[in-house]
Amino acid sequence: MWALGGSLFTLLFAGAPIGIALAGATALLVLFDDFLTYSTLFEAFFSFLSKYTLVAIPFFIYAGFLMEKTGLVASLFKFADAIVGWVPGGFAYATLLSAVLFGAISGSSTAMAAAMSVIAYPELVKRGYPKWMAAGVIASAGGIALLIPPSITLILFGVITEISIVDLFFAGIIPGLMLAMSDAVIIVSVSLFIKLPRGKFDLCEVWRSFKGALPALLMPIIILGGLYGGFFTPTEAGAAAASYALFYGLIFKRKTFTKELMPTTLRTMNLTAVVFFLLGCVGIFQFYLANMGWPQMIAEWAGELGLTRIGFLFALMGSLLFLSMFLTGVAILVLTVPIYFPVALALGVDPCLLYTSDAADEGLGVDLGGRRI
Repeated sequence: MWALGGSLFTLLFAGAPIGIALAGATALLVLFDDFLTYSTLFEAFFSFLSKYTLVAIPFFIYAGFLMEKTGLVASLFKFADAIVGWVPGGFAYATLLSAVLFGAISGSSTAMAAAMSVIAYPELVKRGYPKWMAAGVIASAGGIALLIPPSITLILFGVITEISIVDLFFAGIIPGLMLAMSDAVIIVSVSLFIKLPRGKFDLCEVWRSFKGALPALLMPIIILGGLYGGFFTPTEAGAAAASYALFYGLIFKRKTFTKELMPTTLRTMNLTAVVFFLLGCVGIFQFYLANMGWPQMIAEWAGELGLTRIGFLFALMGSLLFLSMFLTGVAILVLTVPIYFPVALALGVDPCLLYTSDAADEGLGVDLGGRRI
């Protein structure tokens, strides 16, 4: 264990990418452990990537990038601006609302941040918003897309832990909305403090922008309705989202869209390759941990410490907050989940943040459709 941990952190501190560090640390053990061979590592890499659910990831990434190129994101933004642009910091608030709507379509924080950087950032600066606030609004809005279903991050979590992705989607709704509301309070407070300008409410503009945004607004209804109605699996929902954006672009934006189609496809392939390489390296790391029985050992060690569920969750949040200063969300996910997930299960924490029945004794969660969260 110490050899693996020491190799992993040495590679991380040396600046190695997270995937190289995970796979490299495990590969080094081939020299010392007869159980491991390079052929078994390759088998573990590709076996982890053979899961059908992973196909949803490139679909949702593609849908998000296509929406940016077809103007669907811009129409969502105009509609959000017409609704909330009159409140203090209204244009920043519109950026936040657009992120919520976009997150309910693509599930990709990368695609959302890319679209908002092109559409919202120049306009925020033009309207007198400080650059630090404009950048902060867009960056924080990216976190919403991580939680609002469908979410690529939740899909990754479900694949790594073999948990129902639909259940994870249900679990992400309320935290995502709470994050959006807390961001909105901060935006309004800062806007009042630095006396940012506000727009005027125009009902006619709301109606015009609504008609323009209707194709984009129908997209989450189709995707989420099909997903929660049992008509789509998460993978099929991703395919439906990409197909909807593709057909919209070919029908309504043919001249400009066809020129952007190949670069957008290549962009999707590049990001997908990065994510899949990370996941394959996680498969190697998990393979060794599972066969050595380390998850059970770590869970027993945590149990001996006498941690309660609440204590464990606070400790977990503190460690994630620290790691987030240095690593991206996906990197944190693939690095920490194989380690803390067995401990969470051993302590009785439900993997979807839906607690077991005896959690009511600790006053955890609220009732939502028969589920405790």
